[in-house]
Amino acid sequence: MSPYYRGHLAMLLFSALVAGSFSLGSMVANDIAPMALNAIRFVIAGVVIGVAAHLTHGLRPAHFRAPWRFAVLGGLFAVYFVLMFYGLQTAPPVSAAAVFTLTPVLSAVFGFLLLRQITTLPMALALAIGGAGAIWVIFRGDLSAMRAFEVGQGEITYFWGCVAHAIYTPMVRRLNRGEPAVVFTFGTLVAGAIILTLFGWQDIRATDWASLSSLVWITILYVAVFASAATFVLLQYASLHLPSAKVMAYTYLTPSWVILWEIALGKGVPDVIVLLGIALSVLALVMLLEGRARTSKA
Repeated sequence: MSPYYRGHLAMLLFSALVAGSFSLGSMVANDIAPMALNAIRFVIAGVVIGVAAHLTHGLRPAHFRAPWRFAVLGGLFAVYFVLMFYGLQTAPPVSAAAVFTLTPVLSAVFGFLLLRQITTLPMALALAIGGAGAIWVIFRGDLSAMRAFEVGQGEITYFWGCVAHAIYTPMVRRLNRGEPAVVFTFGTLVAGAIILTLFGWQDIRATDWASLSSLVWITILYVAVFASAATFVLLQYASLHLPSAKVMAYTYLTPSWVILWEIALGKGVPDVIVLLGIALSVLALVMLLEGRARTSKA
């Protein structure tokens, strides 16, 4: 399998893991300060990735040239995660997921501004179809729910986090100097942990860690190991082999994965009509893959 298709596989897994953050995050967003939660998640994720990097490629000073690069990337992802949890304090997961689907379009814009990556007409059409499918899924095919959608403060807060996420994607390719994805991820996590500790020290000190519920700790461990450590590697690998718009196109699958998370958490089975939205999201990804295949043959 070529690196290009491995990049797509990485983003497929990425979207499934990210979906869990919405379901679990909405359940504990008001139980712990976002700065404190994300500071410890970055530390745990950094340890996990650091061990993996040491065992696979080793950690050498040459890997961390120009450390300002890691500060930029760590800062961007720290902003995204913190604003996500601030947003989930008031925004329901459905609304947050709707905001998240704006990320591919934003990523295409920043991909052009930072890397001069061009979004072709077929790719734009695929993004539009994927977006329509995602909106259909998160509102469960209820047109009246779509018409009644109102943007609140939580959604606005999370939107700015998504802007940071969209900038992060092309910046990975721009700032990487040949470091392996796992090593590059480790540097990003360390920088993010330092930034969050400095800016969130008061929240960290004020948190009664011993009295946190088991659900909060489960969420912390999940977002640290699966929604941070694993997805950081997956996203950085994909960003090195795919255009930014295609990388973030996989966010359109996240609402579909959220539905599966809700089923697993006992929140009910979606109506059959929701499958239409899932089909549109899959169609969008097929269009992206086919577009690449035609380009390669040409």
